[in-house]
Amino acid sequence: MRIKTIFQRYITIAVFGIIFPLSGQAASFANGADISWVNQQEASGYVFRDSSGNATDPFVLLKNIGINAIRLRVWVNPSGGWSNAADTLYKAKRAAAQGQRIMIDFHYSDTWADPGHQAKPAAWSSHTLAQLNTDVYAHTHDVLNYLKSNGINVEWVQVGNEINSGMLFPEGSTSNFTQLSTLINNGYNAVKAVYPSALVVLHLANGYDDAVFRWFFDGVKSKGAKWDVIGMSHYPPVSGWASYNTKIAATMSDMVSRYGKPVMVCEVGMDWQQAATTKSMLSDLITKTKALGSNGLGVFYWEPDAYPGWQGYTLGAVNASGQFTKALDPF
Repeated sequence: MRIKTIFQRYITIAVFGIIFPLSGQAASFANGADISWVNQQEASGYVFRDSSGNATDPFVLLKNIGINAIRLRVWVNPSGGWSNAADTLYKAKRAAAQGQRIMIDFHYSDTWADPGHQAKPAAWSSHTLAQLNTDVYAHTHDVLNYLKSNGINVEWVQVGNEINSGMLFPEGSTSNFTQLSTLINNGYNAVKAVYPSALVVLHLANGYDDAVFRWFFDGVKSKGAKWDVIGMSHYPPVSGWASYNTKIAATMSDMVSRYGKPVMVCEVGMDWQQAATTKSMLSDLITKTKALGSNGLGVFYWEPDAYPGWQGYTLGAVNASGQFTKALDPF
């Protein structure tokens, strides 16, 4: 029985040189990283190195650390092409070549989407709500179908990024949960049309704030929104991280009991110069997420590949020489 279980959990199929995990692997905990910046950094001359200083593929380095899942953001028509469909495919192929599972994160924007920024793509700027629903379905379907036709398996898909206040403003604002839920469902239906077994994630910022999560998910649930997983971001302060970890653990537990859905931490990060403290925080967060059993799906570090100060960001987990820090040791 034990031999059969292990075999079912880890069996893979190699197709065109890419390793695809079967459904048996889906039950394992996702030690994840969002490294959507990596192609752009490499194109800018940045190099990633092993502990001996040797230049090494960052996907290989992360795999060796224990990262078994990669999250990739998708923008509609981004400046420079970074995080468009083609750029996403290139990174997805690199992840798949290392046997890493894949999450796709749709922002439904040409640039960053978060609680304060949910701008419609320029090409959709004058569209009505009916047209936006069509846009969401078509964009989601087309990008995923493009990935699938190029041999990529996708395990999770975010319909929107940090949508505490909605998406595709103003039509998709939380001021109208009916309209927002319709947009969410068009994304959900498009995902299932391409990858029927993929899990659709609704993702909010500030996982420590259970009241906001209750308000949001009560609102979309009342209007018929569909989702499979509740995702959250977690950026605790260096001082006081333990309190924030306790709060996000309470939110996760509440979401599971209140909605009957599993949870995952889609983003986590802290100051790259505080690697030892980050290691303690991350270890505790992973332990708390795993304590939920099959309802705690995984934890994804956000852009550990970000060189210190890259585009002004300082919460990565790589030093100035391109070596990943001890912050990621808990994986």
